[in-house]
Amino acid sequence: MKITRIETIPVRVPIKAAVAIRAGGGGAHLVSPFLLVKVHTDEGIVGLGEVSCTPRWSGEDQFTAGHFIHSYFAPLLVDQDPMTEIEQLTGRFTFPVAGNPFTKAAVEMALWDIRGKAQGKPVYELLGGRVREFVPTKWSVSGQPPAEAAAIARAAVERGFTAMKVKVGIDPDGDVARVRAVREAIGPNIKLGVDANGGWRTAAAAIPVIDRLRDSGIYFVEQPVSPRDIFGLAEVAAACGLPVIADESVYTLEDARTLAQAKAASVFSIYVGKAGGIAPAAAIARFAHEHGIACTIGSNLEMGIGSAAMTHLSLAHEGITAEQYPCDIIGPLYYEDDLLREPLPLKPGEARAASKPGLGVELDDAKVEKYRVR
Repeated sequence: MKITRIETIPVRVPIKAAVAIRAGGGGAHLVSPFLLVKVHTDEGIVGLGEVSCTPRWSGEDQFTAGHFIHSYFAPLLVDQDPMTEIEQLTGRFTFPVAGNPFTKAAVEMALWDIRGKAQGKPVYELLGGRVREFVPTKWSVSGQPPAEAAAIARAAVERGFTAMKVKVGIDPDGDVARVRAVREAIGPNIKLGVDANGGWRTAAAAIPVIDRLRDSGIYFVEQPVSPRDIFGLAEVAAACGLPVIADESVYTLEDARTLAQAKAASVFSIYVGKAGGIAPAAAIARFAHEHGIACTIGSNLEMGIGSAAMTHLSLAHEGITAEQYPCDIIGPLYYEDDLLREPLPLKPGEARAASKPGLGVELDDAKVEKYRVR
């Protein structure tokens, strides 16, 4: 089998206004431009991938992703055998282009998809087989005013979620009011964490707010300080007495090693996209497991293909401690429409993967054309 070409399709799918994410650090996720990737082969097998194109967060967009794929990655992959070891194939384009992990991840997940389809196995079997039947998930409550946030949280509980996090890091008094309103709305038995997305910036700013949030019964604090402030993250971890999740601070295995050495986090939030693919994300989870650090799967509101890749990884890896820290595999629930022929088997609190070969998903061509960016 040989790779014959790589096709890219820019799409833009609306997010439901009622659940659009407003986060710490001034961020807001109101629309989702993505780049769909199809890796074609001479045997008719097509692998699917997905680039999360949110430049304010990742530094990548549809233009840069398409440019790198067509100008750099495709020339290095065309005529190659996609059944070659994944790391050997990705190594061909990893070093010629620095950074751009979400773009690289899209091509890498497409290669896994091809391999699974060719062997008649779901990707989770290629990764070693299931370690759980489903992946526990949590809801994310936007950084809205308290009453609106409480309504979002209440609706999530009514749908069946038993864990959630609230976006904070916007302003201290508003953060405290929002979390208290959510706790009052959901009652004492729902797991509740907070995610600042680095919005408190420094340990000196974060620690007093975390102290004020304790009476709301939070059980973790995610990314309280700026992503590159590892010492500040360690200071919060030492002072607050709660599990600290590193998200924007951990992209690579090298980041994970630095955080572990600094004792800056007790949990890593890893993504297939952020890590540069399924295999690099699995390597971070393996390192974390070996060093007694928990892992969850974070989200950039991936659509169907990306969410499928995240689910396969989570089903197959014991280092992803989803039972303790439920994952954020909820992206498809935020969109007005789905680009897959059959939606992923997601339901509130549970992510599952289809037992079909590869990633187990197929694109709905009519929907893709409807949302294509021209």
